[in-house]
Amino acid sequence: MRTTVDLSDELVRAAKIRAAERGETLKVLFERALRAEVGVEVTRRRHSFPLVRPARAGELVDPSQSDIEEALYGDDDRKAAGFA
Repeated sequence: MRTTVDLSDELVRAAKIRAAERGETLKVLFERALRAEVGVEVTRRRHSFPLVRPARAGELVDPSQSDIEEALYGDDDRKAAGFA
């Protein structure tokens, strides 16, 4: 879910620094902080392998770099946060 929150410049700067120190995105930092504040546990999805299946048996899958980035980061704003 996307939402808009008005935060002070000082707080955002501190959050960006903390996220960079931990090698994580602002999204991950904010989610972790909110979960800690409201007491919501992290739920992890279980995946079965392979995660990518060819459309037809025997067909090779050749993802582009942008396909891989989309699969890894989705709507995550890593580029805006300076991590990509």
